[in-house]
Amino acid sequence: MYAERPFPGLACLWRRTTDVAAVGRVVPDGCTDIIYSTATGELFVAGPDTVGHVTSMGPGTLFGVRFGPGVGPAVFGVPAAELRDLRVPLAELWGPSPALADALHSAGDPCAVLAAAASARLRETPPDPAVGAIASAVPTTTVGDLAWSLGLSARQLHRRSLAAFGYGPKVLHRVLRFDRAVKLAWAGVPFADIAHRTGYADQAHLSREVRDLAGVPLGQLIRP
Repeated sequence: MYAERPFPGLACLWRRTTDVAAVGRVVPDGCTDIIYSTATGELFVAGPDTVGHVTSMGPGTLFGVRFGPGVGPAVFGVPAAELRDLRVPLAELWGPSPALADALHSAGDPCAVLAAAASARLRETPPDPAVGAIASAVPTTTVGDLAWSLGLSARQLHRRSLAAFGYGPKVLHRVLRFDRAVKLAWAGVPFADIAHRTGYADQAHLSREVRDLAGVPLGQLIRP
């Protein structure tokens, strides 16, 4: 069972519970997460992914807070590129935090504990102010035009994109477009319409991108 709920300043809070060992596929979405496992007590960061990967989970519950594209690195204190395609213990980024561990262990709602800790960090070190402009403009403009609009050189834009998102602008474009396509597919939109609405040349182009980024065809990816 998987469920999300909104939280101000974050992409969402989420919870995943399984009664038996299970496997799933995690695919790129431009986001980063802090995840807490009640079964093992592990507390770790999921960095921005560039490809899909299969993950296994034993019986138990995972609680997570998800940061929108470009937001997480301000909380973690390291450039997003250093976390790309990695799962890193939170203690390696924040240092040991017995108080946080104790609060999570005793909490009725571990997501609320994680969200409070993340929000406090965001107040101390907010994201790069260019994050929103880069993420929203990437699908609709060239790298050169985007850099000019932000008063940056193309090299500066690339460097700031790596630090905030873990990707350069071109890869960020691919990932965010793919994420929009997957959300539409889950909503039941026909694949040909998805290709048109998200800017792929045609359905074949959509299919190639999904295979490259997820590792499986779109129909298999959204299969219950």
